[in-house]
Amino acid sequence: MGLAANPDFTLFALPEEHQALREAVAQFADEKVAPRAADIDETGIFPRDVYDALVAADFHAIHIPEEFGGQGGDALAACLVIEELSRVCASTGLLPAVNKLGTLPLMIAADDDLLQRYLPQVASGEAMFSYALSEREAGSDAASMTTRAVADGDAWVLNGQKSWISNAGESTYYTVMAVTDPSAGPRGISAFVVHADDEGFALGTPERKLGIHGSPTREILFDNCRIPANRIVGEPGTGFKTAMSTLDHTRITIGAQALGIAQGALNVATAYAKDRQQFGKSISSFQAIQFMLADMAMKIEAARQLVYAAAAKSERGDADLTFFGAAAKCFASDVAMEVTTDAVQVLGGAGYTRDWPVERYMRDAKITQIYEGTNQVQRIVMAKQLLSRMN
Repeated sequence: MGLAANPDFTLFALPEEHQALREAVAQFADEKVAPRAADIDETGIFPRDVYDALVAADFHAIHIPEEFGGQGGDALAACLVIEELSRVCASTGLLPAVNKLGTLPLMIAADDDLLQRYLPQVASGEAMFSYALSEREAGSDAASMTTRAVADGDAWVLNGQKSWISNAGESTYYTVMAVTDPSAGPRGISAFVVHADDEGFALGTPERKLGIHGSPTREILFDNCRIPANRIVGEPGTGFKTAMSTLDHTRITIGAQALGIAQGALNVATAYAKDRQQFGKSISSFQAIQFMLADMAMKIEAARQLVYAAAAKSERGDADLTFFGAAAKCFASDVAMEVTTDAVQVLGGAGYTRDWPVERYMRDAKITQIYEGTNQVQRIVMAKQLLSRMN
């Protein structure tokens, strides 16, 4: 059995092929990524060498189907790759996550021509794909976007801007949501593929961020950006539905990223507690430290089961995916923030310095509570799903 869709895996033991994948990615992360992680964070330079290594190992876009030259990895496989990479470097974990986020709208709604045109380039590593939904005044309220796309003969002309775009400036292609019918609300939004070299496309100034420094984040700008009509993804007016369906699936990958960050922080804290001596003994012998480590491990394992369960539902397309996608992202990212903060506490003064990676883990964990929908929005999503079942 390969990495193709396998919706029947148990929650309590990984299938052999997925366990083998985890071990391979973990080894890759330890050997190729971990030695670069601190420098990536310090310099904030996109790690092209790490991306090239991911491509060589086929870990950069494992979700692309085999018919388009990809590995055909299922939702759990994508989560395992992102989790293990994020265990040592959250910026690196974002590389396959952003590729999935950018291409999934095409896999959901595009015709075969678009799929054949773009997915093989992502599968080969020739191109990366970013996702452009949010705007300065349309973050959580994404439906209030103002970026416009107007039909003009055999083309669409885009004007506006998108904010907080991961890998902007490095990606070759962007899935962009824009208003095509201002009178139709969310049903007046459509999705398009924009190329980085399209005339009228420009990049904003790189954001100065708390964490994930190796993943560039910028605005993208459209000034009479003219693109061919055949680059629309799905039918006009279906873009917002496609965008929300995409997030149901990809929020789980953010849960996986958060899970990896938390596990990395726990590993450091545990090793440090065993080595650090105070009052003539290892601090791991103190009950206060033991309880902290136990709580950290317990919450990580609970998050892991939820993320993997959500991945199974993503693969099957279960009716309750929206709830589980939001729950996995929300719970795992809250756990990551708590665990990384506690890891800094376990290390004490050392944890507050850049000599140890836990302060980086803490900074990187914060964004997982924010992007692809803040955790407040996730709770709204879950509540709506829960209450709808009562009708």
